[in-house]
Amino acid sequence: MSDELLVAGSIALDSLDGEFGSVREEMGGSALYFALAASLIMPVRIVAPVGQESLATVKRILGSRPIDVEYLDVLDAPTYRWRARQESGRNIDRGSQDSIYDRWKPRVPAGYQGWAFVGSMRPDRQALLTIELGHSSLLAADAMLSYLQSQPEEARDVLRHSHWYFCNHEEFAALGGHEPAEFRRRWSLDGLVIKAGPRGVTAYTELGSTHVPALPSQRVVDTTGAGDAIAAGMMAHWIAAGADPELLQESLVWGVACASITISDIGLRAIAAATREQLHDRVEEVDRCLRRES
Repeated sequence: MSDELLVAGSIALDSLDGEFGSVREEMGGSALYFALAASLIMPVRIVAPVGQESLATVKRILGSRPIDVEYLDVLDAPTYRWRARQESGRNIDRGSQDSIYDRWKPRVPAGYQGWAFVGSMRPDRQALLTIELGHSSLLAADAMLSYLQSQPEEARDVLRHSHWYFCNHEEFAALGGHEPAEFRRRWSLDGLVIKAGPRGVTAYTELGSTHVPALPSQRVVDTTGAGDAIAAGMMAHWIAAGADPELLQESLVWGVACASITISDIGLRAIAAATREQLHDRVEEVDRCLRRES
Protein backbone atom coordinates (compact mmCIF):
# COMPACT_ATOMS: atom_id res chain seq x y z
CA MET A 1 0.00 0.00 0.00
CA SER A 2 1.34 3.43 -0.92
CA ASP A 3 1.51 5.97 1.90
CA GLU A 4 0.87 8.95 -0.40
CA LEU A 5 -2.23 11.14 -0.16
CA LEU A 6 -3.76 13.27 -2.93
CA VAL A 7 -6.82 15.50 -3.07
CA ALA A 8 -8.56 16.53 -6.29
CA GLY A 9 -11.26 19.13 -5.88
CA SER A 10 -12.32 22.73 -6.14
CA ILE A 11 -10.71 26.03 -5.28
CA ALA A 12 -13.49 28.52 -4.73
CA LEU A 13 -14.41 32.07 -3.91
CA ASP A 14 -17.37 31.66 -1.56
CA SER A 15 -20.06 34.24 -0.80
CA LEU A 16 -21.78 33.18 2.42
CA ASP A 17 -24.60 34.51 4.58
CA GLY A 18 -25.18 33.24 8.10
CA GLU A 19 -25.35 34.14 11.77
CA PHE A 20 -21.76 35.35 11.41
CA GLY A 21 -22.96 37.97 8.92
CA SER A 22 -22.05 38.07 5.24
CA VAL A 23 -18.73 37.45 3.51
CA ARG A 24 -18.02 37.88 -0.17
CA GLU A 25 -15.45 35.96 -2.20
CA GLU A 26 -13.94 34.23 0.82
CA MET A 27 -11.35 31.67 -0.25
CA GLY A 28 -12.63 28.10 0.02
CA GLY A 29 -13.19 24.96 -2.03
CA SER A 30 -13.03 21.24 -1.27
CA ALA A 31 -9.39 20.88 -2.33
CA LEU A 32 -8.17 23.63 0.01
CA TYR A 33 -10.21 22.49 3.02
CA PHE A 34 -8.96 18.92 2.62
CA ALA A 35 -5.33 19.85 1.92
CA LEU A 36 -5.06 22.24 4.87
CA ALA A 37 -6.53 19.69 7.29
CA ALA A 38 -4.56 16.69 5.99
CA SER A 39 -1.29 18.63 5.94
CA LEU A 40 -1.45 18.91 9.74
CA ILE A 41 -0.88 15.14 9.75
CA MET A 42 1.11 14.28 6.59
CA PRO A 43 2.16 15.74 3.21
CA VAL A 44 -0.56 15.93 0.56
CA ARG A 45 -0.74 16.63 -3.19
CA ILE A 46 -3.41 18.93 -4.57
CA VAL A 47 -5.09 18.66 -7.99
CA ALA A 48 -7.39 21.59 -8.78
CA PRO A 49 -8.10 24.43 -11.20
CA VAL A 50 -7.72 28.05 -10.14
CA GLY A 51 -8.10 31.34 -11.95
CA GLN A 52 -5.02 33.51 -12.30
CA GLU A 53 -6.69 36.19 -10.15
CA SER A 54 -6.70 33.88 -7.09
CA LEU A 55 -3.25 32.29 -7.35
CA ALA A 56 -1.45 34.69 -5.00
CA THR A 57 -4.14 34.27 -2.34
CA VAL A 58 -4.00 30.47 -2.61
CA LYS A 59 -0.21 30.47 -2.20
CA ARG A 60 -0.48 32.75 0.83
CA ILE A 61 -3.08 30.50 2.48
CA LEU A 62 -1.09 27.33 1.84
CA GLY A 63 1.97 29.01 3.31
CA SER A 64 4.70 26.60 4.37
CA ARG A 65 2.41 23.58 4.77
CA PRO A 66 3.67 20.31 3.19
CA ILE A 67 1.29 20.63 0.21
CA ASP A 68 2.58 19.76 -3.27
CA VAL A 69 1.06 22.15 -5.85
CA GLU A 70 2.68 20.66 -8.98
CA TYR A 71 -0.76 19.63 -10.27
CA LEU A 72 -2.47 22.93 -9.49
CA ASP A 73 -3.65 24.24 -12.86
CA VAL A 74 -3.69 28.02 -13.22
CA LEU A 75 -6.16 28.93 -15.97
CA ASP A 76 -7.16 32.06 -17.83
CA ALA A 77 -10.70 31.70 -16.50
CA PRO A 78 -12.59 32.99 -13.45
CA THR A 79 -12.04 31.00 -10.27
CA TYR A 80 -15.06 28.88 -9.34
CA ARG A 81 -17.56 30.90 -7.32
CA TRP A 82 -20.18 29.52 -4.94
CA ARG A 83 -23.00 31.22 -3.02
CA ALA A 84 -24.77 29.78 0.01
CA ARG A 85 -26.93 30.75 2.97
CA GLN A 86 -26.34 29.00 6.27
CA GLU A 87 -29.39 27.91 8.28
CA SER A 88 -29.39 25.68 11.36
CA GLY A 89 -25.80 24.63 10.75
CA ARG A 90 -26.23 23.65 7.11
CA ASN A 91 -25.55 25.39 3.82
CA ILE A 92 -28.42 26.16 1.46
CA ASP A 93 -26.88 26.32 -2.01
CA ARG A 94 -27.74 29.52 -3.89
CA GLY A 95 -25.88 28.77 -7.09
CA SER A 96 -22.41 28.78 -8.54
CA GLN A 97 -20.35 30.05 -11.45
CA ASP A 98 -18.36 27.03 -12.59
CA SER A 99 -17.28 27.78 -16.16
CA ILE A 100 -13.67 27.11 -15.17
CA TYR A 101 -14.49 23.40 -15.41
CA ASP A 102 -15.18 23.83 -19.14
CA ARG A 103 -11.52 24.81 -19.57
CA TRP A 104 -9.98 22.35 -17.14
CA LYS A 105 -8.46 19.05 -18.24
CA PRO A 106 -7.35 17.51 -14.94
CA ARG A 107 -3.76 16.28 -14.64
CA VAL A 108 -2.86 13.58 -12.11
CA PRO A 109 0.47 11.87 -11.38
CA ALA A 110 1.08 9.08 -13.90
CA GLY A 111 0.27 5.66 -12.47
CA TYR A 112 -0.69 7.11 -9.08
CA GLN A 113 -1.29 4.28 -6.58
CA GLY A 114 -1.56 6.14 -3.28
CA TRP A 115 -4.74 7.22 -1.53
CA ALA A 116 -6.93 9.82 -3.22
CA PHE A 117 -9.93 11.92 -2.26
CA VAL A 118 -12.04 13.48 -4.99
CA GLY A 119 -13.84 16.38 -3.35
CA SER A 120 -17.10 17.96 -4.43
CA MET A 121 -16.98 19.65 -7.81
CA ARG A 122 -19.00 19.50 -11.01
CA PRO A 123 -19.76 15.78 -11.42
CA ASP A 124 -18.50 15.46 -15.01
CA ARG A 125 -15.01 16.54 -13.83
CA GLN A 126 -15.38 14.51 -10.66
CA ALA A 127 -16.30 11.37 -12.62
CA LEU A 128 -13.34 11.87 -14.97
CA LEU A 129 -11.00 12.11 -11.99
CA THR A 130 -12.31 8.91 -10.42
CA ILE A 131 -11.41 7.15 -13.67
CA GLU A 132 -7.96 8.77 -13.96
CA LEU A 133 -7.24 7.91 -10.32
CA GLY A 134 -8.58 4.39 -10.75
CA HIS A 135 -5.31 2.75 -9.71
CA SER A 136 -5.41 4.37 -6.28
CA SER A 137 -5.18 1.88 -3.43
CA LEU A 138 -8.02 3.77 -1.74
CA LEU A 139 -10.21 6.12 -3.76
CA ALA A 140 -12.76 8.19 -1.85
CA ALA A 141 -15.24 10.78 -3.12
CA ASP A 142 -17.61 13.32 -1.63
CA ALA A 143 -21.11 14.43 -2.60
CA MET A 144 -22.73 17.86 -3.11
CA LEU A 145 -26.52 17.99 -3.14
CA SER A 146 -26.99 20.61 -5.88
CA TYR A 147 -24.72 18.69 -8.24
CA LEU A 148 -26.44 15.38 -7.42
CA GLN A 149 -29.66 17.04 -8.53
CA SER A 150 -28.30 18.76 -11.66
CA GLN A 151 -26.06 15.93 -12.96
CA PRO A 152 -27.43 12.72 -11.40
CA GLU A 153 -25.95 10.29 -13.93
CA GLU A 154 -22.44 11.72 -13.66
CA ALA A 155 -22.80 11.77 -9.86
CA ARG A 156 -23.67 8.08 -9.90
CA ASP A 157 -20.61 7.41 -12.05
CA VAL A 158 -18.53 8.93 -9.26
CA LEU A 159 -20.20 6.64 -6.74
CA ARG A 160 -19.71 3.64 -9.04
CA HIS A 161 -15.94 4.14 -9.31
CA SER A 162 -15.24 4.96 -5.65
CA HIS A 163 -14.07 2.64 -2.87
CA TRP A 164 -15.26 5.00 -0.11
CA TYR A 165 -18.02 7.58 -0.31
CA PHE A 166 -18.82 10.55 1.95
CA CYS A 167 -22.25 12.20 2.06
CA ASN A 168 -24.78 13.75 4.43
CA HIS A 169 -28.32 12.47 4.97
CA GLU A 170 -29.86 14.70 2.28
CA GLU A 171 -27.30 13.58 -0.29
CA PHE A 172 -27.77 9.96 0.77
CA ALA A 173 -31.52 10.27 0.18
CA ALA A 174 -30.96 11.98 -3.19
CA LEU A 175 -28.96 8.93 -4.27
CA GLY A 176 -31.87 6.67 -3.38
CA GLY A 177 -30.40 5.56 -0.08
CA HIS A 178 -32.60 4.12 2.65
CA GLU A 179 -30.51 1.79 4.81
CA PRO A 180 -26.75 2.54 4.86
CA ALA A 181 -25.47 -1.04 5.10
CA GLU A 182 -27.63 -2.13 2.16
CA PHE A 183 -26.60 0.95 0.15
CA ARG A 184 -22.91 0.19 0.72
CA ARG A 185 -23.35 -3.37 -0.51
CA ARG A 186 -25.46 -2.32 -3.50
CA TRP A 187 -22.79 0.08 -4.73
CA SER A 188 -19.91 -2.29 -3.84
CA LEU A 189 -18.32 0.28 -1.53
CA ASP A 190 -15.62 -0.67 0.95
CA GLY A 191 -16.87 2.14 3.15
CA LEU A 192 -19.70 4.65 3.40
CA VAL A 193 -19.38 7.68 5.69
CA ILE A 194 -22.55 9.57 6.58
CA LYS A 195 -22.07 13.01 8.11
CA ALA A 196 -24.79 14.20 10.47
CA GLY A 197 -23.53 17.59 11.63
CA PRO A 198 -24.12 18.00 15.40
CA ARG A 199 -24.97 14.29 15.62
CA GLY A 200 -21.47 13.31 14.52
CA VAL A 201 -20.34 10.92 11.82
CA THR A 202 -20.87 7.20 11.16
CA ALA A 203 -18.83 4.90 8.91
CA TYR A 204 -20.28 1.68 7.50
CA THR A 205 -18.02 -1.19 6.40
CA GLU A 206 -18.30 -4.94 6.09
CA LEU A 207 -17.43 -5.10 9.80
CA GLY A 208 -20.46 -3.01 10.77
CA SER A 209 -20.95 0.62 11.78
CA THR A 210 -18.54 2.93 13.61
CA HIS A 211 -19.73 6.20 15.16
CA VAL A 212 -17.91 9.26 16.51
CA PRO A 213 -19.88 12.11 18.10
CA ALA A 214 -19.46 15.77 17.31
CA LEU A 215 -18.02 18.10 19.94
CA PRO A 216 -20.90 19.94 21.65
CA SER A 217 -18.52 22.09 23.71
CA GLN A 218 -16.87 23.86 20.75
CA ARG A 219 -18.43 26.87 19.04
CA VAL A 220 -19.78 26.57 15.52
CA VAL A 221 -19.35 29.63 13.30
CA ASP A 222 -19.34 28.36 9.71
CA THR A 223 -19.91 24.71 8.75
CA THR A 224 -18.51 25.09 5.22
CA GLY A 225 -15.74 22.55 4.60
CA ALA A 226 -16.52 20.38 7.61
CA GLY A 227 -17.04 17.29 5.47
CA ASP A 228 -13.76 17.79 3.61
CA ALA A 229 -11.96 18.17 6.94
CA ILE A 230 -13.52 14.95 8.28
CA ALA A 231 -12.32 13.04 5.22
CA ALA A 232 -8.87 14.63 5.42
CA GLY A 233 -8.28 13.85 9.07
CA MET A 234 -9.64 10.34 8.77
CA MET A 235 -7.68 9.40 5.66
CA ALA A 236 -4.39 11.01 6.68
CA HIS A 237 -4.42 9.41 10.13
CA TRP A 238 -5.52 6.03 8.76
CA ILE A 239 -2.63 5.96 6.28
CA ALA A 240 -0.25 6.70 9.15
CA ALA A 241 -1.87 3.87 11.10
CA GLY A 242 -1.27 1.40 8.26
CA ALA A 243 -4.96 1.24 7.26
CA ASP A 244 -5.63 -1.15 10.12
CA PRO A 245 -9.43 -1.77 10.13
CA GLU A 246 -9.31 -1.85 13.94
CA LEU A 247 -8.17 1.78 13.93
CA LEU A 248 -11.00 3.17 11.80
CA GLN A 249 -12.76 4.74 14.78
CA GLU A 250 -9.53 6.34 15.98
CA SER A 251 -9.03 7.78 12.50
CA LEU A 252 -12.59 9.11 12.47
CA VAL A 253 -11.79 10.86 15.75
CA TRP A 254 -8.99 12.70 13.95
CA GLY A 255 -11.44 13.62 11.18
CA VAL A 256 -13.98 15.03 13.62
CA ALA A 257 -11.20 16.97 15.36
CA CYS A 258 -10.15 18.53 12.03
CA ALA A 259 -13.77 19.46 11.30
CA SER A 260 -14.23 20.93 14.77
CA ILE A 261 -11.31 23.29 14.19
CA THR A 262 -12.51 24.16 10.69
CA ILE A 263 -16.00 25.24 11.72
CA SER A 264 -14.78 27.46 14.56
CA ASP A 265 -14.27 30.42 12.21
CA ILE A 266 -15.37 31.64 8.78
CA GLY A 267 -14.12 29.75 5.74
CA LEU A 268 -10.54 28.53 5.79
CA ARG A 269 -9.40 30.92 8.51
CA ALA A 270 -9.28 28.46 11.42
CA ILE A 271 -7.88 25.41 9.63
CA ALA A 272 -5.28 27.53 7.82
CA ALA A 273 -4.05 28.93 11.14
CA ALA A 274 -4.22 25.61 13.03
CA THR A 275 -1.15 23.86 14.44
CA ARG A 276 -0.34 20.22 14.99
CA GLU A 277 -0.43 20.85 18.74
CA GLN A 278 -3.91 22.36 18.51
CA LEU A 279 -5.08 19.35 16.53
CA HIS A 280 -3.67 16.95 19.15
CA ASP A 281 -5.57 18.82 21.87
CA ARG A 282 -8.78 18.63 19.85
CA VAL A 283 -8.27 14.90 19.20
CA GLU A 284 -8.01 14.30 22.94
CA GLU A 285 -11.23 16.27 23.47
CA VAL A 286 -13.13 14.24 20.84
CA ASP A 287 -11.73 11.06 22.37
CA ARG A 288 -13.03 12.04 25.82
CA CYS A 289 -16.45 12.80 24.31
CA LEU A 290 -16.47 9.39 22.60
CA ARG A 291 -15.62 7.59 25.85
CA ARG A 292 -18.41 9.43 27.68
CA GLU A 293 -20.90 8.44 24.98
CA SER A 294 -19.74 4.81 25.11
